Amino acid sequence: MAALVSFKPHMLMVLSQIGYTLMYIITEASFNHGMDPSVYVTYRHIVATLVLLPFAYFMERKTRPKLTKAIFVEIFVLSLLGVSLTLNMYFTSLKYTSPTLVACMVNTIASLTFILATILRLEVVNIRSPRGIAKILGTVVSLAGVMTMTLYKGALLRKIGDALIHINGRTSVVQENWLKGSILVVASCITWSIWYIMQAYTLKRYPAQLSLTTWMNAVGAAQSAVYTAVVQSAWTIGFDIDLWSTLYGGIVISGMVTYVQLWCMEAKGPVFVTLFNPLSTLLVALLSYFVLGENLYIGSIIGGGVVVIGLYLLLWGKQHDEPQKKEPEDSKAPIFSPDENNFKGEA
Repeated sequence: MAALVSFKPHMLMVLSQIGYTLMYIITEASFNHGMDPSVYVTYRHIVATLVLLPFAYFMERKTRPKLTKAIFVEIFVLSLLGVSLTLNMYFTSLKYTSPTLVACMVNTIASLTFILATILRLEVVNIRSPRGIAKILGTVVSLAGVMTMTLYKGALLRKIGDALIHINGRTSVVQENWLKGSILVVASCITWSIWYIMQAYTLKRYPAQLSLTTWMNAVGAAQSAVYTAVVQSAWTIGFDIDLWSTLYGGIVISGMVTYVQLWCMEAKGPVFVTLFNPLSTLLVALLSYFVLGENLYIGSIIGGGVVVIGLYLLLWGKQHDEPQKKEPEDSKAPIFSPDENNFKGEA
């Protein structure tokens, strides 16, 4: 029993990655069915807001600080970077490329955040130590993998048998725009990285994780709604895959998975959480290729492998950062802090 308790964070993170994997597949099916990504982002975060609101209100009503105008402006920018702008680019890229490419690109957030944190002097790099060299080398290798996936498509792997599940509405010739989709997902990873850095500062002034998450979902949904109205997308969704993908994204990903990640991060730290990122990449690639019959290219395999190698070099370099930075009052600090960068993106 004690062994099961000690492995609880590990099991929860595996379940989280399975949740992300299913999200990629379900949302792609919804987009192929005709749902607009901006409508999906808007409705998903409305659902997430409604789910999180009662928990945030009752659980943090005695500890939640006063919401000032300055804090609200920060929340508005955070919502733009972490929800409306980023996720609209992110899910549009999924529509143009494939779940495998998008899942691989998420692994680069660790490297991009590390670069930003180093520039802002939130990350210490000792170039004379093996771990400091590993951080730099891991970042360079990971970004090289991104460039490989973006610029080199390569040969198409031969499909093994027919797809076990067929997603209606797939028109590869029209929908697949590899370069456009790759640029969008890279841009979303950059804005996500900026979001993590800014989030660290905001949480020091507004240390209420559930309330902040609820505010970001609500404001982000409003921002995305404005964008959706401007582009004149169809708002109506039926009682079909569009509804189920929205409910799944809002309740499971923006709600349950976000809470699980926060819990694991508090128990084990952000480095532990990021170690599980490549799992969803592997699961998505396997499901897309063997179950859905999606196209899989040599460039994605090579680039994805290079990204994972770079990621683990970076994580090995950061492995012993946390014990050196711990202070007696760590328990009072917010889960996200400038010294402990959260490298995982919320999709």
